[in-house]
Amino acid sequence: MVEMRFLGSGDAFGSGGRFQACMHLRGSAGDLLLDCGATSLVAMKRAGVDPAEVGWVLVSRLHGDHFGGIPFLVLDGQFSRRERPLVVAGPPGIAERVREAMEVFFPGSSQVRRRFEVEFVELPAERAVSVGPATVTAFPVDHASGAPAYALRVGYGGKVLAYSGDTAWTESLVDVAEGADLFVCEAYFFAKRIPYHLDYQSLAAERHRLGCRRIVLTHMGPEMLAHIGDLGTESADLVCAADGLAVTL
Repeated sequence: MVEMRFLGSGDAFGSGGRFQACMHLRGSAGDLLLDCGATSLVAMKRAGVDPAEVGWVLVSRLHGDHFGGIPFLVLDGQFSRRERPLVVAGPPGIAERVREAMEVFFPGSSQVRRRFEVEFVELPAERAVSVGPATVTAFPVDHASGAPAYALRVGYGGKVLAYSGDTAWTESLVDVAEGADLFVCEAYFFAKRIPYHLDYQSLAAERHRLGCRRIVLTHMGPEMLAHIGDLGTESADLVCAADGLAVTL
């Protein structure tokens, strides 16, 4: 069995009191995180997830609400005497961005020798690569973050999880969602359209093209949160995430 739990389902600003983007993928092959926003260590400990059991972190983009928890995850491992290696995979430039963040938060921390290794893997575009027990394919999307932004397609334990990350509607979402057991998709707004983000109405208009079994909406801002009740029960295969929601793939 593969379980995916939303440790954080919020936007960058904690709308609705939610933690920033962080999903916990668990199966017999080990624990992965999909994104690790700045609040993720707190979210993990509140949910009873042992950070030392997380062997791999897959990052969709280099914005703080998606990768900013990694420095805290590394330092938590240092002070808890972690020995298990940690692998962080994400867009080109991820190693430098994490090290820069560590130096801003805790000067000198990126140079400390630890009991465990931290390995960084740069994900190429549109080519499947192995990251621990997962097979990951990154698809470029429409979002500015000072580095390529990706939607991620993750094969794990015989299941396929697709994740849009943050993006305006783009054709690559059709590819990332095709045949997926679950598609976790941003719905930052309900109807308002802005650059680099997706609204629910635009997604609904394209739903027939997404060949996934189920969709869970995440990264919802105040306008979308206010309209959750308006979605009704028109589609049993589409639900809204909340912190703590667990989905069996």
